[in-house]
Amino acid sequence: MIITDLANEVSRRVEAVGDGLSEALFEPVIRIGVTGLARSGKTVFITSLVANLLDRGRMSQVSAIGEGRIVAAYLQPQPDVTLPRFDYENHHAALTGPNPHWPESTRAVSELRLSLKVQPAGLLAGLQSPRTVHLDIVDYPGEWLLDLALLDKTYAEWSADVLSRLPNRTMGHAFLDLSNTVDAQAQLDEPNAQSLARSFTDYLNAARDAGYYDCTPGRFLLPGDLEGSPVLTFAPLPVIEAIPRRSLWREMERRFEAYKRKVVRPFFRDHFARIDRQVVLVDALGAIHKGPQAVEDMRQAMVDILASFRPGRNAFLNRLLLGKRVERILFAATKADHLHHRQHPCLTAIMEALVRDAQDRAQFAGAKTHSLSIAALRATIEDTLDHQGKSLDCVRGTLLESGKQAAFYPGELPDDPTKLLSPAKSGATQWLDAEYEIMNFAPSPLSLKPGFGPPHIRLDRAVQFLIGDRL
Repeated sequence: MIITDLANEVSRRVEAVGDGLSEALFEPVIRIGVTGLARSGKTVFITSLVANLLDRGRMSQVSAIGEGRIVAAYLQPQPDVTLPRFDYENHHAALTGPNPHWPESTRAVSELRLSLKVQPAGLLAGLQSPRTVHLDIVDYPGEWLLDLALLDKTYAEWSADVLSRLPNRTMGHAFLDLSNTVDAQAQLDEPNAQSLARSFTDYLNAARDAGYYDCTPGRFLLPGDLEGSPVLTFAPLPVIEAIPRRSLWREMERRFEAYKRKVVRPFFRDHFARIDRQVVLVDALGAIHKGPQAVEDMRQAMVDILASFRPGRNAFLNRLLLGKRVERILFAATKADHLHHRQHPCLTAIMEALVRDAQDRAQFAGAKTHSLSIAALRATIEDTLDHQGKSLDCVRGTLLESGKQAAFYPGELPDDPTKLLSPAKSGATQWLDAEYEIMNFAPSPLSLKPGFGPPHIRLDRAVQFLIGDRL
């Protein structure tokens, strides 16, 4: 195992040297990772990002676009032929067609290469020809990213951590009842193991639907081609003192270690460890709507996710000797179009407070971080209504469930984020002095002018932070 790990590390370093020399001598490549937990809008973000870089009329906050230095943008075949291609064309058709609808969500790793022809800036720009900058956009489920925290845990530690949470979650009681009937010291019985894994998977799905984010292993939720395999047929069990060979507990431990070795480590090595810039999308409004416990759970999940990053500057020598590091991280609170623009600063402040610890660590390591409230595709318009003698700043859009037009007032977010985070950290079960609602809006029919991508909120500022320095 040690020899294999060393060989993999040497191979990765050699690949990093080759990539670094290639980019220095020929055409630079920026690998942008896009992740987020379920329903945070990853697919819509990438689709709108690409559409608005192909048709740049709404991207004035990107300096190179505002200065007219991006002379062309085009999609190219991706360099990694073993990865599925991000299905941009079908996703774009879903959002902009005559009957717009939200595209299917991320269920596996995918990639797309967008190439930009950029005219250099500076005094000698007129004497230089445009250069090509490649953007390799990598889409992967946030549920898989949470698995990276498992690499530092034993099966016993993970089991104790999971089982400690279940008594306070009604959706976990069925699995607890089943696990209490199992003799972990008895010899492995495969149907019994499968029954435990199915019950545990049911709990994970119900917990995610209820707003919890600590739902590992992530492949239990999005198994792909591993569905039904032994590497996904395990579950947490109480720690026991005497662990016989070939017992149920020992086999569960073996499969947990195999999951880390065969699933989690290859994901980190092949995809995550090669990222230059990272976007972390967060449905903060959805968590606030579900209550203080969901907010605290999301905050802890963000800590776990960001602990997996290798932040730092990608100086040329560091890149050759140490491999790539994530040098810029954007934390984006999505669905800003569900709020009147007057509340966007409050949403951004809440986002910053949620990831404060992770931001401090990343900045200390040399990475740059930034928080924004965005909407990759604007699905609403703003409105002001009179209600009981007061003016309410609302948004108006098409309801996803009924297809009817409606005005919506979600509640007033506090100016001070601690008014949300303090009750969440203290274990409160509901907000004491306010209620926060959320509505599911469908994408609105679009009539796009030539040269203009889909309407958005601050997507251009996100792009400027992520890649503006390389353009």
